[in-house]
Amino acid sequence: MTLSRTVRRTVLTAALLSASALTVSSSAVAEPAARAAAPAAAQAAPLPPACQEALLETLDKFPVVDFTVPDKAKNALLAEVLGLSETDQAAFTEAGCAAWNTWATDNGQAVATDLDTRYRNAAAPACNKFAKASIGSLKKFAPNVPAATRDLEALAKKVWKSAMEKLAADATNADCRAAYNGVKAGW
Repeated sequence: MTLSRTVRRTVLTAALLSASALTVSSSAVAEPAARAAAPAAAQAAPLPPACQEALLETLDKFPVVDFTVPDKAKNALLAEVLGLSETDQAAFTEAGCAAWNTWATDNGQAVATDLDTRYRNAAAPACNKFAKASIGSLKKFAPNVPAATRDLEALAKKVWKSAMEKLAADATNADCRAAYNGVKAGW
């Protein structure tokens, strides 16, 4: 089953960010390509209110300055989200999203600062900077995310691993292939 635009954004935002760091956003750049690749959208069940809040406000809670997600990574992560089963979608509960929203509000600036610092300090190319910054912040902050978000974190790990495997397999640049292979195991 494909997800509605709202569900896709929430899944992408909450799943990936619930893992403790901003690794991707469903930006205008990524969505058109992903929508074109997806089958006709079906209407998914409405999201709990806290998950809708995560959709609308999470990215604002992580005010990164330098950290950037390459378009290929955005698209790969979004494609994985589009393929989530109804069983996977069940991870989006009111309690889990509410816990995420509180944690993101309380910790968003620290995560953003960490992502920016790691991004600036990582070696080029951009794919390596993204991979190193993301995995470093994920490993640092994941242990502190509330237990109520663990189902979301498990989903985020599944999405991350699959996307990184596909990015590594498709990479034409040896540095990018190495970067994605190096982080595909997750946190």
